[in-house]
Amino acid sequence: MNPAENNSVCSVKIDASCRVPLLALFGGAALWLVVGLALAIVASLTFHNPEIFAGCSFLTYGRVAPAANDLLVYGFAIPAALGVMLWIFARLSQSNLELPIIPVVAAHFWHLGVLVGTLTILTGNSSGFTWLEFPRAGAMLIGVGFVLIAISAVATFGQRKERELYPSHWFFLAALLWFPWIYATANLFLVSTCPVRGVTQAVINWWFANNLIYVWLALVGLGTAFYFLPKIAGRPLQSRFYALFTFWTLILFGTWAGISAGAPVPAWLPSMSAFASMLLVVPVIAIVIILVKTLRGAKSPPMGGAYCYIRFGVVAFIVSTAMLITVACPQNSRILEFTWFGQAQVQLQILGFSTMILFGAISEILPRVMETEMPLKKFSKLQFGLSLLGVVLFVVPLALAGAKQGHASYAPEAGKFWLMMSTTGLIFLLLASLILLANIFTMTIKWKLGLVKTVIAAVTAPLESTEVKS
Repeated sequence: MNPAENNSVCSVKIDASCRVPLLALFGGAALWLVVGLALAIVASLTFHNPEIFAGCSFLTYGRVAPAANDLLVYGFAIPAALGVMLWIFARLSQSNLELPIIPVVAAHFWHLGVLVGTLTILTGNSSGFTWLEFPRAGAMLIGVGFVLIAISAVATFGQRKERELYPSHWFFLAALLWFPWIYATANLFLVSTCPVRGVTQAVINWWFANNLIYVWLALVGLGTAFYFLPKIAGRPLQSRFYALFTFWTLILFGTWAGISAGAPVPAWLPSMSAFASMLLVVPVIAIVIILVKTLRGAKSPPMGGAYCYIRFGVVAFIVSTAMLITVACPQNSRILEFTWFGQAQVQLQILGFSTMILFGAISEILPRVMETEMPLKKFSKLQFGLSLLGVVLFVVPLALAGAKQGHASYAPEAGKFWLMMSTTGLIFLLLASLILLANIFTMTIKWKLGLVKTVIAAVTAPLESTEVKS
């Protein structure tokens, strides 16, 4: 890390400049995570008892499931990741956050767009495209919010005192360019007033979904891990060459994956997608080498801290990629495609990789930004245990249900027991997210009360009397 980061005075000023934008981004993100997980539990319960929400049209699976998925990604993962990126850009630049009011405005645009999109889905007016269910109004608010935050991030990057780029810079700068490109392109061709027709719709939707869930979340998650793991472990990142190799191979191969073997498209598209998916083993090997070399001999911090979250998140990314490669193999795709196994892989990427890394980053950043410990610090181990148990109990049973379903020729009752187990995992994740939400809201309220007391003290303070000399 840059030696200048050890300057406590400089670090305090940098953290203070990020305080309000991060509270706006993290607070809304934590709230949407709780709502998204609650809706995911509702969607899961419909498989145990289809009649449980029969009287409420807005709680049917076709509405609740996409709303929950969009809240996990657009409500939590992306705004929380943008907040982490802003703080890391400021720290690496050794400069205060530039244009700090812009991310605050952008956060309100973003959360308003998520609210509009969620209500639209629950009222049955979804666009029908996976991960693009938000209407044009919600998509425009989200797009404007992202661009505004990107402006602040790039302005801060431009003020950096160290001209040499740290590996996290590569991943974050690519992510700032990647999302506007894929989101604008997909909305233009699929959700605009003149969308494309026929099989092209499905191809563009698959392309967008894979780039959003696998490439974009991977860029942000790995960039965050490459910043925090060496810092917490007290060892330099090993090595820059492997990190750069991971960056380019992930972008090169990850973009082409995502089209299943049984997709109703020209045969060369699934074949090329399967080949690209298998080549993802290359960046995974590089990540394993980086992880082993960087953490070898490092003293593990106490359980429940950022180190545990981020290390588990990187391992989850490796497992998720292995699952993606497994489904891409023709022998396995005949059994596993169109089953719960694919959903397990996607949720491991979102909840096991992205969410866990963001949990760790937020738990490390917030105490620094707010200059105080987490209010519920005693529950840090409980939150990590609930998160870890929730991811395992959610993803593993879902994958087993998919395997059972595939070997039973897609019988609807196959793997029902494992689906019930996966609901338990969602409940544990919801409890962990409630602890995070309570921490953020308590810190925000205490900070605002402190501001009010300061203002009142300043207003009510007696004026100093001055004697006029004759």
